[in-house]
Amino acid sequence: MNTDSDTIFALSSGGLPSGVAVIRLSGSLTFLAAAALVGELPPPQHSSLRTIRTRNGLVLDRGLVLTFRGPASFTGEDCVELHIHGGKALVSALLKELSTFEGCRLAEHGEFSRRALENGKLDLVEIEGLADLIAAETEMQRRLAVEHSSGGLSRLYKAWADRITRARALIEAELDFADEDDVPGSVSDRVWADMAAVHDELESHLAGAAFGEIVRDGLKVVIAGAPNSGKSSLLNALAQRDVAIVTSVAGTTRDVLQVDLDIDGFAVKLFDTAGLRETDEIVESEGIRRALKTIGEADIVLSLAENGECAQENFDGFSGRVIRVGTKLDLSVDGPAEYDLRLSSKTGAGLAELRACLAQELSNLNPGHSMALPSRLRHRQLITEASRMLKSAICEQDGGLDVRAEFLRLAAQSLGRITGHVDVEDLLDVIFSEFCIGK
Repeated sequence: MNTDSDTIFALSSGGLPSGVAVIRLSGSLTFLAAAALVGELPPPQHSSLRTIRTRNGLVLDRGLVLTFRGPASFTGEDCVELHIHGGKALVSALLKELSTFEGCRLAEHGEFSRRALENGKLDLVEIEGLADLIAAETEMQRRLAVEHSSGGLSRLYKAWADRITRARALIEAELDFADEDDVPGSVSDRVWADMAAVHDELESHLAGAAFGEIVRDGLKVVIAGAPNSGKSSLLNALAQRDVAIVTSVAGTTRDVLQVDLDIDGFAVKLFDTAGLRETDEIVESEGIRRALKTIGEADIVLSLAENGECAQENFDGFSGRVIRVGTKLDLSVDGPAEYDLRLSSKTGAGLAELRACLAQELSNLNPGHSMALPSRLRHRQLITEASRMLKSAICEQDGGLDVRAEFLRLAAQSLGRITGHVDVEDLLDVIFSEFCIGK
């Protein structure tokens, strides 16, 4: 049975084979197990070249050994990293040898990061940012992940929570210790003015949530239109490879196809959908149903029509931005129809303008230049809850100070849940340190 007291180990580098593989160990038996394999360990925060052997003396490899004595390590526990050659058989043999030590086991998914959280080395936002940094595929995703993993967003939430906690401490002090000389009286005006400012800052922060989620998850752009309007050809042209089958037969595309693009450092998820028309054919009808569902979930819809035909401007269930695109510019003669832009997937005319248009849409979504933005639904829900509790505390003027203080407590608690730092002792720390109660 796995327990938190076990010493854990795992391959912490990329897939095999590779030039170098990193085996990480963490836990109370780390130094004992590592020393049994490599002999004398280097001092903490130093590396040394060592021969790595099984306990029976069989040489496995020569590699670098790094030691980290807790709490000065990633997990906050004693840690060792073994940097060896990245062969599959070699890594498998070393992991098998480590598993023979009593109290040592293979780590579960995310267990190193979980221990870092439990030991106060990282908070929830930093851990989420670390996962996003590893998964980042575009420059903007990298920048957002770095801001989160380095603690930038966490410091912002902590600052707001500290201001709310201090406000609550002042209110509670006025309620409970009004006869103490060290407790300032009539603090309500400055408290509520500051809480109103925090509320406005939370609302401003929430305004960037949609952009943060788009940076992390990608802008969803759906290509829609009538059959044979050039949807699949446009998908292939933007992807610069044959993703969708293109024929002159109407209704060729039956399912939703997706490709990922990088536009000015932003991730864009581009979807090709079935042509929209009335039909009794069962498979095509299902494709159209899926197309309409995908359109309803889009951030932007590219409404395609052959040049000279009218592009659809409204889609049931979709209230976002529709960009009207006239296609087949190389074949068609301009007609009376109006478009936001015209292009030819065959010649490439207009494709640069379309990419520039999408880049401008992304730029318009950005509320500012900072990457200290909420990027997950969990963040947005808890910030919204904190803002709502703050508003209740500010507006509940007919209620007692004790009721309003409770709303402040709930607001600070919601912010604390984002990072995982919810400490009921914070309030007492503020009161005792600032007001010298019971001197």
